[in-house]
Parts: sequence; C-alpha cells; structure tokens
Amino acid sequence: MPDYSIVRLGNEYIVQAGEKSILKISSRRKAVKLMTLAADLLDQEMTQQAEESPSISRDATVGPDAPELP
Repeated sequence: MPDYSIVRLGNEYIVQAGEKSILKISSRRKAVKLMTLAADLLDQEMTQQAEESPSISRDATVGPDAPELP
C-alpha cells in the first residue's frame, strides 16, 4: 500500500499516493477526512476478502484414505 500525503499548491491541496496525485481539493480538512474514509473502506474490503477466501484444507475424497467409488 502506498504512502499518502497532502501537498499544498496555491489555494488547493493535492492528495498523493506515493508519487501520483490522486485528488485535488480546496480544503485541507476535507482532504484529511476523505483520506481517512478511503483508508477505512480499503481496510473493510481487505477484511471482507480475507473472510471470504477459501481456507486450505485436505479433501477427504482424494488420497489413500478416500472411500472407493462404485
């Protein structure tokens, strides 16, 4: 995940992810709020994906202990 920063340019604030500018806004307070909201949403998405991903477990229908097929 890239590092985020807020850079002032004249009367505007630029939100940067690493070296890439991703958002231009007129209020630093709004920029911070939006960055925090976006980070929370990304955390929720990553947590959801981790919960939905299949676990690694042994398949009982394959291998030497598997029941024979008719």
